[in-house]
Amino acid sequence: MIFAIALLVLVGTFLFFLTGVGLVRMPDVFARMHAATKGASLGVALLLMAAALYFGETGVVTKAVVTIVFIFLTAPVAASLLGRAAYARRIPLWDKSVIDEGRNHIDVRVNPVADNGEPPSQQ
Repeated sequence: MIFAIALLVLVGTFLFFLTGVGLVRMPDVFARMHAATKGASLGVALLLMAAALYFGETGVVTKAVVTIVFIFLTAPVAASLLGRAAYARRIPLWDKSVIDEGRNHIDVRVNPVADNGEPPSQQ
């Protein structure tokens, strides 16, 4: 049992390390967001599973499972919304990106502040 807990903690911690490396090494905001979402979600899940195994109490296990489900439901949605917002704000893609999947699906709005610093006139 202790071996399984130690393995979960080590793998979860390693995923956090990879998340940090991905945040530093990835070329654009979209790839960084992907690295942060996937690695951190799975890392938290593994650490919570280790805590649930270690304590073994019904309350702790229930809270860990509910937290894991919550993270797996909310992290992809949050990453998707952040990606759409970054794309709509015209954050540039990596220069070696081959496919621009948001081109026909995300409304890119012009910055509402004019060049002179004043908001555009209402018509």
